[in-house]
Amino acid sequence: MSTETLFLILAAAVATFATRIGGYVLITRLNSIPPRMEQALNAVPAAVLTTLVAPAFFNGGADVKIAMLVALVVGIRYPGLLILAAGWAAAMICRHLLGF
Repeated sequence: MSTETLFLILAAAVATFATRIGGYVLITRLNSIPPRMEQALNAVPAAVLTTLVAPAFFNGGADVKIAMLVALVVGIRYPGLLILAAGWAAAMICRHLLGF
Protein backbone atom coordinates (compact mmCIF):
# COMPACT_ATOMS: atom_id res chain seq x y z
CA MET A 1 0.00 0.00 0.00
CA SER A 2 1.38 3.40 -0.92
CA THR A 3 2.00 6.16 1.59
CA GLU A 4 -0.60 8.38 -0.05
CA THR A 5 -3.28 5.70 0.25
CA LEU A 6 -2.44 5.09 3.89
CA PHE A 7 -2.56 8.83 4.60
CA LEU A 8 -5.93 9.10 2.85
CA ILE A 9 -7.38 6.24 4.91
CA LEU A 10 -6.09 7.75 8.15
CA ALA A 11 -7.40 11.21 7.25
CA ALA A 12 -10.83 9.77 6.43
CA ALA A 13 -10.86 7.89 9.75
CA VAL A 14 -9.93 11.03 11.70
CA ALA A 15 -12.57 13.10 9.87
CA THR A 16 -15.24 10.47 10.52
CA PHE A 17 -14.31 10.19 14.18
CA ALA A 18 -14.22 14.00 14.61
CA THR A 19 -17.66 14.51 13.07
CA ARG A 20 -19.20 11.76 15.19
CA ILE A 21 -17.63 13.00 18.41
CA GLY A 22 -18.42 16.63 17.50
CA GLY A 23 -22.08 15.82 17.03
CA TYR A 24 -22.22 13.93 20.31
CA VAL A 25 -20.53 16.78 22.20
CA LEU A 26 -22.85 19.35 20.61
CA ILE A 27 -26.02 17.42 21.45
CA THR A 28 -24.98 16.63 25.04
CA ARG A 29 -24.28 20.30 25.78
CA LEU A 30 -27.77 21.39 24.72
CA ASN A 31 -30.64 21.34 27.20
CA SER A 32 -33.06 20.66 24.36
CA ILE A 33 -32.67 20.15 20.65
CA PRO A 34 -33.81 23.21 18.67
CA PRO A 35 -36.61 22.48 16.17
CA ARG A 36 -34.46 23.33 13.13
CA MET A 37 -31.71 20.99 14.28
CA GLU A 38 -34.25 18.24 14.90
CA GLN A 39 -35.62 18.71 11.37
CA ALA A 40 -32.10 18.52 9.95
CA LEU A 41 -31.35 15.33 11.90
CA ASN A 42 -34.62 13.80 10.71
CA ALA A 43 -33.58 14.43 7.09
CA VAL A 44 -30.27 12.55 7.40
CA PRO A 45 -31.55 8.99 6.73
CA ALA A 46 -33.27 10.03 3.49
CA ALA A 47 -30.16 11.92 2.36
CA VAL A 48 -27.90 8.95 3.05
CA LEU A 49 -30.24 6.56 1.26
CA THR A 50 -30.36 8.88 -1.74
CA THR A 51 -26.56 9.08 -1.95
CA LEU A 52 -26.35 5.29 -1.95
CA VAL A 53 -29.17 4.52 -4.38
CA ALA A 54 -29.05 7.32 -6.97
CA PRO A 55 -25.58 6.62 -8.43
CA ALA A 56 -26.33 2.91 -8.80
CA PHE A 57 -29.66 3.65 -10.46
CA PHE A 58 -28.32 6.19 -12.94
CA ASN A 59 -25.03 4.44 -13.71
CA GLY A 60 -26.31 0.86 -13.65
CA GLY A 61 -27.71 -1.11 -16.52
CA ALA A 62 -31.29 -2.11 -17.20
CA ASP A 63 -30.99 -5.04 -14.77
CA VAL A 64 -30.09 -2.69 -11.91
CA LYS A 65 -32.92 -0.30 -12.73
CA ILE A 66 -35.48 -3.12 -12.90
CA ALA A 67 -34.20 -4.66 -9.65
CA MET A 68 -34.43 -1.31 -7.86
CA LEU A 69 -37.94 -0.66 -9.16
CA VAL A 70 -39.03 -4.15 -8.06
CA ALA A 71 -37.49 -3.52 -4.63
CA LEU A 72 -39.31 -0.19 -4.42
CA VAL A 73 -42.68 -1.74 -5.25
CA VAL A 74 -42.14 -4.61 -2.79
CA GLY A 75 -40.89 -2.13 -0.16
CA ILE A 76 -44.16 -0.24 -0.23
CA ARG A 77 -45.96 -3.31 1.12
CA TYR A 78 -43.41 -5.59 2.85
CA PRO A 79 -40.49 -5.30 5.33
CA GLY A 80 -36.71 -5.12 4.79
CA LEU A 81 -35.41 -8.62 4.11
CA LEU A 82 -38.12 -9.33 1.57
CA ILE A 83 -37.15 -6.14 -0.28
CA LEU A 84 -33.57 -7.38 -0.59
CA ALA A 85 -34.69 -10.80 -1.76
CA ALA A 86 -37.05 -9.34 -4.38
CA GLY A 87 -34.40 -6.96 -5.72
CA TRP A 88 -31.81 -9.73 -5.88
CA ALA A 89 -34.24 -12.11 -7.60
CA ALA A 90 -35.19 -9.45 -10.15
CA ALA A 91 -31.52 -8.75 -10.93
CA MET A 92 -30.78 -12.47 -11.35
CA ILE A 93 -33.79 -13.00 -13.59
CA CYS A 94 -32.78 -10.04 -15.73
CA ARG A 95 -29.17 -11.21 -15.99
CA HIS A 96 -29.69 -14.93 -16.54
CA LEU A 97 -33.04 -15.27 -18.27
CA LEU A 98 -33.41 -11.99 -20.12
CA GLY A 99 -29.71 -11.51 -20.92
CA PHE A 100 -29.28 -7.96 -19.60
